Amino acid sequence: MPFWLQKTARRISFSGSTLIVLALAGCKMGPTFVPPRQDEAAKPWVSRAGHVEAKPIASHVVPEPTEASWWASFNDPVLTSLEQRVAANNLDVQTATVRLAESRAQLGGTRAALFPSFNGAASYQRLKPISDRAVQVGLGKAGLNGLLAESGQKIEVPPIDYFRYGIDASWEIDLWGRVRRHVEAGEAQLQQNQEARRATLVSAMAEVALDYMRLRNVQADIDIVRRNADVARQNLHLAQQRQVGGLGSDLDVQNARAQLALTESALPALETQQTALINALSLLLGQAPQALSGELIVPRPVPPVPPRVPVGLPSDLVRRRPDVRQAEATLHEATANIGVAEASFLPRVIINANLMMSALTFADMGNWGSNTYGIGPMITLPIFEGGRLKANLDMATQQQKEAAIAYRKTVLQAFHDVSNAMAAYEDEQRRNEALRQSVDADRRAVGLAQNAYRNGLVMFLDVLNAERQLLAAERDLADSDAAISTNLVQLYKALGGGWENDAPVPAPAPVVKTYWPAKAE
Repeated sequence: MPFWLQKTARRISFSGSTLIVLALAGCKMGPTFVPPRQDEAAKPWVSRAGHVEAKPIASHVVPEPTEASWWASFNDPVLTSLEQRVAANNLDVQTATVRLAESRAQLGGTRAALFPSFNGAASYQRLKPISDRAVQVGLGKAGLNGLLAESGQKIEVPPIDYFRYGIDASWEIDLWGRVRRHVEAGEAQLQQNQEARRATLVSAMAEVALDYMRLRNVQADIDIVRRNADVARQNLHLAQQRQVGGLGSDLDVQNARAQLALTESALPALETQQTALINALSLLLGQAPQALSGELIVPRPVPPVPPRVPVGLPSDLVRRRPDVRQAEATLHEATANIGVAEASFLPRVIINANLMMSALTFADMGNWGSNTYGIGPMITLPIFEGGRLKANLDMATQQQKEAAIAYRKTVLQAFHDVSNAMAAYEDEQRRNEALRQSVDADRRAVGLAQNAYRNGLVMFLDVLNAERQLLAAERDLADSDAAISTNLVQLYKALGGGWENDAPVPAPAPVVKTYWPAKAE
């Protein structure tokens, strides 16, 4: 065969082999992950506001797109300021951010397996034989000294400098997609950590709003108790006047004094709750105890709810809730691990190459004639592993099934959370309206009882009972006002609000500051 024909045939053979390798490198073992569909997501939210037996409420849920900054709907500047600071200052969010950075770095190491690795090496040795036996190679049993014994000469072998340097490379050809499936699993794990951070952020934002509502509720209770204490103080003064005028008895005076003391006794416990809630908010923002006292100690009313609450559609919930997205990423990782396990049954092809230069003097290190090189494939094929590979595949398959069940449960739990939160939000509004009517009636009853007592028509005990009932009703109404707002926060949390899909992840601070209260002098 002519030389040019042999050369052409070798080129065709090499090109065909290259195409086969590239084609094999494009395949991946294992199932391809497809995001699961949810039939429940196509159904609209079911609200009880439209039921015939349901009474009308002031605030309704509407199937409109939700807002990421849901706290702005309360129109409370203090709450808005707290929510804007929690993302950067909350220590749990900072911890989740660091974990996300760790996962991103780990993924970078996993992706490195897709590319060749190059390593350089250099060495120097100074060699000297310890006897003439080191130079007997090729001289027979007599040795070098024996060869020269007749002449009486003795040869001393000088030390030898030996320089060596070069590079070596290694690259695994990912024929079956083992490395790519491993990278895919790493990317899914990164997504899990990203959603875990978002879940932490959503939880922290909701907890700030809940504690803020509770704080304003406690401050409202303090105001109610103080106002009722003023009324009890006036009743005591009235009972004392009637006793002096001979129209009342000392029993009425003592009952009035006891009512005043009982009313005022509720203040210390409420003030303790106020301090604890301010400290809880300070902790959520990574601050020292009482650090937020200056901006929170001034009482403000419980933020009212908006008349319309956008809740989106169930299909939005699946894409928005961090725990659902995290469960989907877990399922994705488990699916990719099946491909990794399947590829472990097949051969691995690794291309190794090296180029080394050696010389006896430093000046000759650049001499190309002293180089050695090598290149070639290494193929490893599992022959007998004692069932380990099959066990790994079975475990990966079962883990994928477990992740699928967990995803299904997470989605159902999300729908239940929203349904329960909507019911609690709407029902509390109806309860609030009934309590408001009760408070109005109790206030009128107190006024009537006081007038009747002044005219001597009823006993003072009737006045005390009316005031006790009014105090309890007013506190119940204040608690209900706060419950409406807190239930709305719970609804926003159930909807997965409080984050942007493309929100940047702030880099963690290089130095973590620890805040401690100043020591008392």
